[in-house]
Amino acid sequence: MAYIKLLRPKDWAKNIFLFIPLFFAGEITDTGKVLEVLLGFIAFSAAASSIYILNDYRDIEDDRKHPVKKFRPLASGAVSKSIALIIAIGLTIFAFGLAWFIRDKFLFVLAIYYVINLGYSFGLKNVSILDIILLAAGFVLRVKAGSVIAHVPLSEWIIIMVFLLALFMAIGKRRDDVILKLSSGQDMRKSIKGYNLDFLNTLMALICAVIIVAYFMYTMSEEVMVRYQTHRLYYTCLFVVAGIMRYLQIIFVIADSGSPTKILYKDRFIQVVLLLWAASFFAIIYMKDYTLFKLD
Repeated sequence: MAYIKLLRPKDWAKNIFLFIPLFFAGEITDTGKVLEVLLGFIAFSAAASSIYILNDYRDIEDDRKHPVKKFRPLASGAVSKSIALIIAIGLTIFAFGLAWFIRDKFLFVLAIYYVINLGYSFGLKNVSILDIILLAAGFVLRVKAGSVIAHVPLSEWIIIMVFLLALFMAIGKRRDDVILKLSSGQDMRKSIKGYNLDFLNTLMALICAVIIVAYFMYTMSEEVMVRYQTHRLYYTCLFVVAGIMRYLQIIFVIADSGSPTKILYKDRFIQVVLLLWAASFFAIIYMKDYTLFKLD
């Protein structure tokens, strides 16, 4: 069980972003492309797990001070350092080997992701502002990876929205770190010295507003309406606004923003909103010729 926890399989949910280009291109029903992206998902997950292990290896002492991270396999001593490093090396070799088999351009994107995250683990995460930008860039690279695997062109709108959404969640995570610092009196990470609640609250409000405006502009842009041959995508804005409002509620009212993936796994409201958003988007794009969806 400790070895499974070492890989952080719950965080593999982030790699679902590889399927975003297929979904937005209207090709998510193409079984062949879905299977190709699924292989990319496996490669990305293996690479991510190797990075998680290296990050935990370097953060053992800091994690032992954290109320939750102290139970991680390396911090708790459940897995030895030497075994963890061997697993990390094996996962890296597997990830890059599979990426090379899938497509050379995907291998290139995965290599960029790996190098950025390696730099993050070995010191860049200690630089405030840069740390959250690098976290958000990782999600953009996931989307780019899905695009090159499936040979699907990537809209600038998608890149912008993914980056903003990832930045929004990263800020929420840092806000949780600041709250932990205030309650425990200890810095959980060095970059926290560059943040305080007022600064992060301002950033969250700013990015939140930009995300909503960007999504509205995306759904109503002439380029998107021509591509999907429908003007009804703006209906899905309801779920985007509801999802963001719920995330803000979790952060400011419930005060639980430690991990976006944790929130995704346990919060029923966000799960329902995501499903409704996906279902409505699917219906509008893939079933636009059905009379039922010709509402105006």
